[in-house]
Amino acid sequence: MSTTTDIDPTALDTFVGQLITELGAAFNAGLVLIGDELGLYRAMADAGPLTSTELAEHTGTDERYVREWLAAQAAGGYVRYDPETTAFTLPPEHAFTLASDESPAAFAGAFQLALSALRDAPAIGARFRTGAGLGWHEHDHDLFDGTERFFRPGYAVHLTSEWIPALDGVEAKLRAGASVADVGCGHGASTILMAEAFPASRFVGFDYHEASIAVARTRAASAGLADRVRFEVAPAATFPGSGYDLVTMFDCLHDMGDPSGAAAHVRRTLAPDGTWMIVEPRAGDRLEDNLNPVGRLFYCASTLICTPASMSQDGRAALGAQAGQARIGDAVTGGGFSHFRRAAETPVNFVFEARA
Repeated sequence: MSTTTDIDPTALDTFVGQLITELGAAFNAGLVLIGDELGLYRAMADAGPLTSTELAEHTGTDERYVREWLAAQAAGGYVRYDPETTAFTLPPEHAFTLASDESPAAFAGAFQLALSALRDAPAIGARFRTGAGLGWHEHDHDLFDGTERFFRPGYAVHLTSEWIPALDGVEAKLRAGASVADVGCGHGASTILMAEAFPASRFVGFDYHEASIAVARTRAASAGLADRVRFEVAPAATFPGSGYDLVTMFDCLHDMGDPSGAAAHVRRTLAPDGTWMIVEPRAGDRLEDNLNPVGRLFYCASTLICTPASMSQDGRAALGAQAGQARIGDAVTGGGFSHFRRAAETPVNFVFEARA
């Protein structure tokens, strides 16, 4: 350990300032979730300036708690405070991210996801000592809901308008009527978005997590799609069916214990001219390429969720959420695919196309 004579006071002050900022952010994550659950952000959206009393009245909450919550939000820059009127305003840009799950920039679900993962931190810490894994199904339930809420807006913006059109010949097949398997579908958000956009095609979603499949079936029925969308409990290495024109995997290949084994099974289930679309977190191939805010977010999530998930399965490949194109490509070609390319990208995603 460094001694006081080794310490640069300026560097120490700078780092302590960073820690104070991050500690405040850590506490605020809980407050964001409270604001989301109680509808505080939604009540402030487009409402103009509100006092704590007015916001409490609008939301049926206690004024004293709301006052303290608003003070924390103002200190963090989430809302604006006018000392002359003692009123608080949620800027429209902030409301765009916090007040609606339908926004393409919705972020409340991300906080739900993060806080659920933190509840499992003691269990993950124990795995550091033993090397054991922690399966997706073993996590706190909010992880499943938060994941859907966080990822769905991005899929809604990009999936059918950009990602599928970037694949060679796939959009035309889907419009004419194709057979699609969505592997690792979770609550079925990606499956349903594709089904709504391509009414001539038929879709089946697979996930090994039975509780998620139950939610997905409910979602499909509510959307009126049960006649051509179905969901089944099955892992990536053995999901049934063959002759699929398109197989999709959204943000899940890196979670698998044996991604090359999963790739080999996908190849067996595809039609001769079929396509596999793989959506993965954006990442460079080298650690130093990912030392940035997005990389930090994904490395943190990977430590708590993705790597333990892979370590809980046969193969234990543990690619991690920042696997990068080269390692994803190795897994894909290791499963027998000869064609692999990056077809599209966003600030947080890479979209890959694989064909036999």
